[in-house]
Amino acid sequence: MLSPLFYFESILLAFRQIWANKLRSALTALGIIVGVASTTGVIAALTGLKTQVLKEFETFGAARLYVWPSRPANAPRNRFPWEKVRLRASEAKAIEEQCRSVKCVTPISSTSLSVQSTNETLDGVSVTGMWPAWHQTENRQVIMGRPFSNADIDNARQVCLVNDLAIRDLKLKNDPVGEHLVIGGRRFLIVGVVETITERMTGFNTISAELFIPFPLMEKFQDRDYFMQIVAMANSPDEAEDAKVEITRVMKKIRGLGPDDPETFRVQAIDQFINQFKSIASGITAAAAGIVAISLLVGGIGIMNIMLVSVSERTREIGLRKAVGATPAAILLQFLLEAVTLCLVGGLVGVMFGQGFAILVRMIPGARLEQATVPSWAIALAFVFSAVVGVVFGMFPAIKASRLDPIEALRHD
Repeated sequence: MLSPLFYFESILLAFRQIWANKLRSALTALGIIVGVASTTGVIAALTGLKTQVLKEFETFGAARLYVWPSRPANAPRNRFPWEKVRLRASEAKAIEEQCRSVKCVTPISSTSLSVQSTNETLDGVSVTGMWPAWHQTENRQVIMGRPFSNADIDNARQVCLVNDLAIRDLKLKNDPVGEHLVIGGRRFLIVGVVETITERMTGFNTISAELFIPFPLMEKFQDRDYFMQIVAMANSPDEAEDAKVEITRVMKKIRGLGPDDPETFRVQAIDQFINQFKSIASGITAAAAGIVAISLLVGGIGIMNIMLVSVSERTREIGLRKAVGATPAAILLQFLLEAVTLCLVGGLVGVMFGQGFAILVRMIPGARLEQATVPSWAIALAFVFSAVVGVVFGMFPAIKASRLDPIEALRHD
């Protein structure tokens, strides 16, 4: 039974060997350092990205659901033409009236139109048609004036909302409520200003003017086959799944689809997007781990090579140790601990480089990775992998050292 003092002395000896051959040890551990540094760096970046994306998802609320038109997979186009697949405002109305788990719903459709103010004319301005519930589903409030009313929707009044970038680009007054715009050849009254959301889930900034009009008017600007989606908000996150089931039932009923008929629409909740994102992030981590495994393999081969050289250089020392009573197990553990120590030192340096990479990532302007950090489990995993590499690739040289004949070893030049 080997004493704790033996392990302590073996580790000290390992550090002395590393220090005595600093350059050789550094080059030997380079594969371990690169592997661990790249792993921790990738994990840090993904952690920051995941934190930021999930934070943005939270701003929308876990109770949000989307309905999109969707042609069944592998279905012939003549059987499911766009006329049958596209969504309609009447379907959004049915969801609002028949789904008990849905708090509010709005159809959304956008297009680009020419917009003219008293002082400026712009082409290709984003114009979105929606219902008043849009403010709740999008979490964007009116900061000046008033939102649309149900009367604006029912009577298709030519009123509009603008964001502050539209005020700037169209050279409107700071308080444009009461001014008029010509949108797509029609005269609209500005009734309110909508707050601008500069950070969205996609990660891109809002860089252009936005105008909003009642949905019935948007239908007049579009052709008969225009694209629209429906956005709904469940009563609570706990009822999101119930709302999804109810929306699916209502949509099937309206479209005359039986239980076995393929669906011509798709209903998804925010949590599905979160799960998809987590799956993608896990896939990227796994791919990075595969690349890192190659670095660790190369590093492990380097460790084994240098340990074989060390055994050869220290053959007389091994013979002397055996001559004074050292057992093969003690010799094996001594060289194995040296290999593991060298790998752990490489792992430590790699973690330090990974932490440095995380700090640099946080400092990149516009990267939005302020939360990038190396989690504690990644650091623990890096050291475990380093130790495993040390054990696996240090075993053969250690076994070779333990099996040396002491007499032959003492005769070694």
